[in-house]
Amino acid sequence: MKYILRTIIIGILCVALAATAPHANAQNEGKQSRVISLEEFIRLATEHDTAFEKILIDELSLQYLKDINLPARDIILAIKEEYDMILNQEREEEETSISLSKLFPYTGTEISAAYETTPSYTASQNSSDATLSITQPIARNAFGRATRLHDKIIGLEIDVAKHQIVEAYEDYLATIVTAYYTWWEAYQNMLISESSYTENLKLLDNMKERQKSKIALPIDVNKTHLQVLAKKEKLIALRDAYDEACTVITTAMRYDTEALPHRGEVLLPVEPHQYERVNVLFDEDFKKLTDEGRTFQVLKLLEEKSSLDVAKNADDLLPSIDLVFAYNIKGGDYTFKDGENMFYGAISIEYPFPDQVDRAEYETSKITEKKTKLSTDNVYHQLYRDLRNVSFAITREKNLLAIADEKIALAQDVLDAEIENYTYGKVTLNDYIAAVNNVDTQSFNKITRATQLKKLTIEWLRLTDRLIARNEIREPKAATPSTAPVA
Repeated sequence: MKYILRTIIIGILCVALAATAPHANAQNEGKQSRVISLEEFIRLATEHDTAFEKILIDELSLQYLKDINLPARDIILAIKEEYDMILNQEREEEETSISLSKLFPYTGTEISAAYETTPSYTASQNSSDATLSITQPIARNAFGRATRLHDKIIGLEIDVAKHQIVEAYEDYLATIVTAYYTWWEAYQNMLISESSYTENLKLLDNMKERQKSKIALPIDVNKTHLQVLAKKEKLIALRDAYDEACTVITTAMRYDTEALPHRGEVLLPVEPHQYERVNVLFDEDFKKLTDEGRTFQVLKLLEEKSSLDVAKNADDLLPSIDLVFAYNIKGGDYTFKDGENMFYGAISIEYPFPDQVDRAEYETSKITEKKTKLSTDNVYHQLYRDLRNVSFAITREKNLLAIADEKIALAQDVLDAEIENYTYGKVTLNDYIAAVNNVDTQSFNKITRATQLKKLTIEWLRLTDRLIARNEIREPKAATPSTAPVA
């Protein structure tokens, strides 16, 4: 009889503590569930999260940067009409002036044509004056040199900005991928906790039945009840963590608005494997980063820009010397009656003393050039350090994850043995409860290790500029011209 009773007790305890298959949150029972993979989440987030659009929209303004910062190539038309009354002659005349000018920025050449009629105080008819002139700088901005330098500088700024846009996109992508991992970790922890709570409730019911049969003491029931309450507290905290992680995910996808219009769906993550095949080869990856990576391309561009800034500021220290060649016609009336033709050349010099501002800008640009080179060297060593540490951490987490699997298997073996030992009175209930909790602890630990390894892999890809490529980013939407009437 005792043998049969012990067999029944062992069977009940084994059923009560057996691991069950993961199930949905009890709060969401009866609702339709939808599994969102990491790949689908990234697609929905990049399509609907306006944070991505905000990053990409900066690229639209880059096409206008040169037009804003370089000298205009427009043809300038100036017209002036004046009405004069000559009192001592008791007559009224019109004074007109028209001019056209155009600058050729990349040579520095300016061509202008002007026509002017003015009333004469000594004659009864107006005098006319027409001039065609060419102005060419030969010292500061000689033949457009400074403008061409500025054009190169702006081109480098545009290239840097494009790289930085990709960097910002990559950083945000890493953030949302990490958020998905956090969501998956929270979901797995919640499932473990729900399963543990359910099985401990069964154990409590079993203890109460044993107490009625005079097999278990009241203190054993109370200890088990405390165990259940502790599991319930843990479950409440983990459900809250899951809800918070899920909110981040649904916000990124714009859930219940554009991406997922079916209200009431319960979204569930699936274990992500997208980046698990990444091979971390420190020496090879770091060399490729320094040779081809966006980070060092930006640093090289910034060094080149700082050198051009020095050259441009040095050019600004030169005096402004312009050669002017002009052809002029003067005569009476609007038809140049009795006109006089003249061709002339001139030289114009302008030089500020002591040129304090330009000299200060030149000296500052030389300091900036040195600082940029030092920054490149610092970034090199910082990235080396960070990547080395991340590679160590990835290796560590892989080893700890393998240990976590072993510890789960051993903890389960210990629990199975403690169930039998407790049934035969070889161990106390405290030993038995400790074995139960150890299984949960090792299960939680495995999920933590697996998630940390995934996050470290994403960080490795981000630091080595391999998480996203420029051709994988969709083009930003061009701004639609306004059709509203101008007030």
